[in-house]
Amino acid sequence: MLQAGDPLPDFALASTEGGEVSSKSLRGKRYVLYFYPKDDTPGCTVEACNFRDNLPGFSDIGAPVYGVSPDDINAHEKFIAKHALNFPLLADPDRKLIEAVGVWVEKSMYGRKYMGVQRSTFVVGPDGRIEKVWPKVTPEGHAQEVLEYLTSAASGDSQSARASIAPPSSETRAAPQKTRAVKANTGKKSAGQRQKQAVKKPTTRKQVK
Repeated sequence: MLQAGDPLPDFALASTEGGEVSSKSLRGKRYVLYFYPKDDTPGCTVEACNFRDNLPGFSDIGAPVYGVSPDDINAHEKFIAKHALNFPLLADPDRKLIEAVGVWVEKSMYGRKYMGVQRSTFVVGPDGRIEKVWPKVTPEGHAQEVLEYLTSAASGDSQSARASIAPPSSETRAAPQKTRAVKANTGKKSAGQRQKQAVKKPTTRKQVK
């Protein structure tokens, strides 16, 4: 599985909102990709409804959410309609992105082994690199966990932006004034020097007899 710091592989997947969603179209923004095994199964429904209920928080910080599974668009649309999901699902029936990020794994149930999607979530940064990974997600309460991370990251971005445009300190602003004051006095004579010149006796010549 890919880790934080790795570049997310390029992708272009069909979306329930029509057309495709691609890594290229998302470059420059922070977004969430969560991978789940199958539409309308118990755990996947809990997770999807959790993201649905918390979506206003994601929208407030400008971080779109996308669910990804091997299901096709028709299955996705039925899942959305049944549970009133308010974010797009991306179809990856060929598992190109699923395998590229490393979430297509061997699983086991009742002693039977099979291949399937490991429930995982990735936050992708504006530069296209993975910022945060949650492997082996527990559906209940997961969306809140992701939102807390994103809220903290957005707050850090705001603080960095304010620091980069902060006004100069009072000491920095005062320095040019001191320099000008020194320059203004350069070449001027003090009052004591002018007084000495004023009382200096004129020289007299001796008379020649």
